[in-house]
Amino acid sequence: MPRVGLTSTRLATAGAEVADAMGFDAVTVSRVARHVGVKPASLYSHLTGSDDLRTKVCLLALSEMAEGAADALAGRAGREALAAYAESFRSYARRHPGRYEASHRRLDPATAEASDGRRHTDLAVTILRGYAVPESEHVHAVRLLGSSIHGFVSLEAAGGFSHSAPDAEASWTRAIDALDHVLRGWPAP
Repeated sequence: MPRVGLTSTRLATAGAEVADAMGFDAVTVSRVARHVGVKPASLYSHLTGSDDLRTKVCLLALSEMAEGAADALAGRAGREALAAYAESFRSYARRHPGRYEASHRRLDPATAEASDGRRHTDLAVTILRGYAVPESEHVHAVRLLGSSIHGFVSLEAAGGFSHSAPDAEASWTRAIDALDHVLRGWPAP
């Protein structure tokens, strides 16, 4: 019988808390069981193991980030939308470093299709429409946005920009300006 108060959602949240405090690699059934004050066996009514738990943390992070990005985009277009969208991920990574790392977990195709990952793509496409990027080019432009934004955020989180001047903030602004410029002049297919 499942322990009262333990749910799959509660365990995903506990796993996310562990990830933020100790890193995503620290998310295990035994560590999360200690975090919620139960024996590891109590979690198996809700999980199949640590891999399942990490997937649940990934799905939670994708959902939280999609909500944040949607809120950031509301009522904005063009560079303003691009900057708000990008900053939503950057600030999420700063607040929740373990969850952000979890969001990059490779998911099986069925899980990925059911996740909020598709919503991330749809939000990026919303930005592209404000730039009049042709629909036939959306996949390429979405990939450019994702790799640029998440590449910068991941390198910054790893301390990759802390060793030289100017500070990362100046480079972040320049990166957003460059993306804005590229999207405004997107080359014809």
